[in-house]
Formats: sequence, C-alpha cells, structure tokens
Amino acid sequence: MDLTLPPKVTERAFQRIAEINASSTGQKALRVAVEGGGCSGFQYEITLDEPGDGDLVLEGQGQKVVVDEVSLPFLSNAVIDFSEELIGARFVIENPNAASSCGCGTSFSM
Repeated sequence: MDLTLPPKVTERAFQRIAEINASSTGQKALRVAVEGGGCSGFQYEITLDEPGDGDLVLEGQGQKVVVDEVSLPFLSNAVIDFSEELIGARFVIENPNAASSCGCGTSFSM
C-alpha cells in the first residue's frame, strides 16, 4: 500500500511565487525536484518551469508548485516554504523523510 502524501506549500511560498510571476512575463510554476548528488546524497533543485505530463500540481493563490513523479516519494509530507533571513531569502524544504541534511540546506540523505 502506497502512503505517499503530497508535500504541503505554505502561504508564504505561494505569495513569493506570485511576486516572482508579477515581475516577469507569463505565469510559471515553481518546480521542486530531487536529484542524486550534493554533499549528502540527494539535492533539491528548485526552478521556474511549466507543468508537465505526470507532474503533481499543487495550487494556491492562483500559483502552482509542481513535483515530478520520480521526486514525489522523496518529498512525501514535506513542507515547501519561503524564508527571509539575514543571510538571504530562499525557498526551503522541511522534509520529514531526510535522515540528515547539510548546512547548505539543499542536500540531504535518506
């Protein structure tokens, strides 16, 4: 039985996507993917993209976050957020599946 729960996207993350789209031409979705590599074995790749076939589309505030079907199990029940700190502003992923992560915040192991 597959208990993969979709990731959740915070209101703050959807607001930031809306700000990005307001300052560019055309509406893009935020793509969150997991790839092999990074200092801990896996790394997040966050880009602006168009939804594709087989993508999970999460919508809020008229904005979209997309996750491909290969990355989805790695992001089960994760929270996609936007953080503004003194060191900079960025999208962050709180992933309960990650056994450990590195200081950069984009790499993790399972």
